[in-house]
Amino acid sequence: MQPYQPAKLLRLHFTERDRHQGKPLHEAVIEKCRELKIAGATVFRGLEGYGDTAEIHRSHIVRHDLPIVVQIVDSAENIQRLLPIVEGMMDKGLIAISDVSVIRIQKTKGAQSV
Repeated sequence: MQPYQPAKLLRLHFTERDRHQGKPLHEAVIEKCRELKIAGATVFRGLEGYGDTAEIHRSHIVRHDLPIVVQIVDSAENIQRLLPIVEGMMDKGLIAISDVSVIRIQKTKGAQSV
């Protein structure tokens, strides 16, 4: 069994209407993470949600404003380096940071588990 390693989980909450320099914010965040060689990031689109304004975000016939969550996992140092950058990219939303323990699993092709 691999040992647990301490890490940080950064969650960015916003909507699919949010933009950064003309492109969808989630795409801009992922590009920035790759540029900074962040360990991993995933974008999730929610079915429905609301934030501090209590405005419901959901899919409509005419406009789309679904909630988006970007989850980013890396070392505390790399998350601290990324945090001011993504904070500057967001006009509104929520940022949550959690301590997590991670196990990196990377099995070689053809390896059998016991």
